[in-house]
Amino acid sequence: MSMTKFSTASSLSDFSGLLFDEPVDSELTDNQEKGQSFVSDLNLDLVVDAIVARREESDFLKQHLYRQLHNIRTVRYRHEIFQDLEAGTLFEAVKDFAQKIYQVRAHANQVEKMFYRYQKEGWFLDEVAIYCEAVTTLAADFDACEIHSRGLNAFGDYLFNYVASPEFSSLKAETMDLKNALEAIKYSVRIKGLKVEVRRFLEEDDYSAVVEATFERFNQGSLKDYKVKFRGWPGMNHVGAQILDLVARLFSEEFSALDDYCRRHTGFFDDIIRRTECELQFYIAYLEFIQPLRLTGLEFCYPEVSEKSKEIYAIDTFDVALANKLVPDGVPVICNEFYLKGTERVLVISGPNQGGKTTFARTFGQLHHLASIGCLVPGSAARLFLFDRIFTHFEREEDLDNMSGKLENDLVRIRGVLEEATANSIVIMNEIFTSTTLKDAQFLGTRIMEQFIDLDLLAVYVTFVDEIASLGRTVVSMKSTIAPENPAERTYKVVRGPADGLVYALAIAEKYSLTYERISGRIAR
Repeated sequence: MSMTKFSTASSLSDFSGLLFDEPVDSELTDNQEKGQSFVSDLNLDLVVDAIVARREESDFLKQHLYRQLHNIRTVRYRHEIFQDLEAGTLFEAVKDFAQKIYQVRAHANQVEKMFYRYQKEGWFLDEVAIYCEAVTTLAADFDACEIHSRGLNAFGDYLFNYVASPEFSSLKAETMDLKNALEAIKYSVRIKGLKVEVRRFLEEDDYSAVVEATFERFNQGSLKDYKVKFRGWPGMNHVGAQILDLVARLFSEEFSALDDYCRRHTGFFDDIIRRTECELQFYIAYLEFIQPLRLTGLEFCYPEVSEKSKEIYAIDTFDVALANKLVPDGVPVICNEFYLKGTERVLVISGPNQGGKTTFARTFGQLHHLASIGCLVPGSAARLFLFDRIFTHFEREEDLDNMSGKLENDLVRIRGVLEEATANSIVIMNEIFTSTTLKDAQFLGTRIMEQFIDLDLLAVYVTFVDEIASLGRTVVSMKSTIAPENPAERTYKVVRGPADGLVYALAIAEKYSLTYERISGRIAR
């Protein structure tokens, strides 16, 4: 195997990992944000649960799927790795590697449940053999693929040095030699009553072959197979264990070598290989999650991310959690777009109920979170802001155990958001102040919007109060739309335009002949 494209001069300690471009403290997870309301408000918990479903390293994956990054360099580092995995055959190679490492862990877990010495040692030997094959095959695959990302190139360097190291070469050779020696063992078992005799195989006749040859003349071609298939079970009972002990006494040299091998190689699994396989799962899991959505024509892109510019946009974007629910049922997913330019900072969303306003607000938050963890985002193109924190305020059901009223609870929560938010934060508020009068909702909403404007932060404000959509040049009015021929039918499209809740009301009244003119005409008759 030739791997000349990887540097043999690289130190085995140079590789920092596939999730970060420099060493980080793995304990600093920033997961205090995981418990905040934005996760459930934006349905990010549904997205993350779908990504990690049935994966062995689900806790590790969740940790990093919630951990927002705060520098462009690391975001781009992950983009490069995603692009390498999407570009050619490397994705299948790392999936095969991950599957083999899963088998290694499965063997290790099974060994912990076993009782008999030589059975445990045999499984351990297989565990190491699978590991050696996985690492060697991945190294060859890396050599055969075009790799451009800093992360995978650095891992390629590490992998090359590791596979070429005397320690690994010795482990691999010793493992294969010992497996060959044990597989060459042949023995006979003679059972008479309760007596079991084990002896070396002396080239006795194979009676199964004799029986097959005797009945060969009755063979009438291929017939239905009525053999019952039993589930494989790695367990061993005491009789099998005693037979194996007798075999070990007959072949003491081979089994003594197995004992010594297991004592010396308990720590065979390289720590960096172990960690890197977990990190690869981050990329594998996300790409496999978005693949079914892509197959329906929905697009994902690598967003341009900025730490400074708040001129953002997204085209053909959608709510990922909702799409993941609708696509399996064949229900079409509605895409939307938005942009903020110049001094524009706040999107105020109005329109009829059940028109897609809340979904649009969630989409805005999901986009920025996914961009902040270095993943592809829903849409054909996007430019997004790298924020410090996301704050959300979605309507909650009134807590009967709480003696304060719903309006008071809303105000307390909003005050907490405004006290912690900075100019680099994102705030998403959905249908607040529904428990108060229109006049009070307008007054309170205006005061909140003024603070958003003063902070110069990015925000989405979903409201039934149309007047809030026209509070200044930094505020952009968007509205959910209806089918022109049927005002009661929602299109779930959210577009730029002045708030016109009255127009919707009049359109519906017109459809059902409930306008003042129509009613007056009927009364007059």
